[in-house]
Amino acid sequence: MRIETLTGPALTEALDDVAKLRLAVFRDWPYLYEGDAAYERRYLEVYEQSDRAVVVAAYDGDWMVGAATAAPLVEHADAFSDAFDGANFNINSCFYCGESVLLPRFRGRGLGHRFFDMREAHARDLGYKSMCFASVLRPPDHPLRPSAYRPLDPFWEGRGYRRMPGVVAHFSWKDVDQGAETEKPLQFWIKDF
Repeated sequence: MRIETLTGPALTEALDDVAKLRLAVFRDWPYLYEGDAAYERRYLEVYEQSDRAVVVAAYDGDWMVGAATAAPLVEHADAFSDAFDGANFNINSCFYCGESVLLPRFRGRGLGHRFFDMREAHARDLGYKSMCFASVLRPPDHPLRPSAYRPLDPFWEGRGYRRMPGVVAHFSWKDVDQGAETEKPLQFWIKDF
């Protein structure tokens, strides 16, 4: 198993593999995402277009089994503008963690910590003062919630992240058990360096 920090052309070359991982991992709880490759590639363009973006990739041999993305929050501002309205927060000083996706059989090996460590180091090296991400909020009684599901809140809190009260984005996607897109809330979390 090896972990690489990808920027520039190496990042661009990896985005198709990141898209495949997103489609595989986000089908599961709590995202339940029914996506397609064309949308994924368009969504990931923000990382390709950024000169400060990073992909931290985990490989088993030459096979990408996990990836975590990050880029300046301001480069995602259009998508999150409503969430930060009235929050008295300078989005220019914050780096945004897009996704951390890891195939199930490779979990429990500390890769989630490595993904955060390496993205945080990249952001600090660029002079950013904080890092944030957004996690989907699902009702605790959702019919597709696995009985053995353990929320990641303790993991994030243990890394020093805290919820940003009132900073909630709303995005629509089609769930695996639905025929049409529905809007979901995503709670922002932040860590100051």
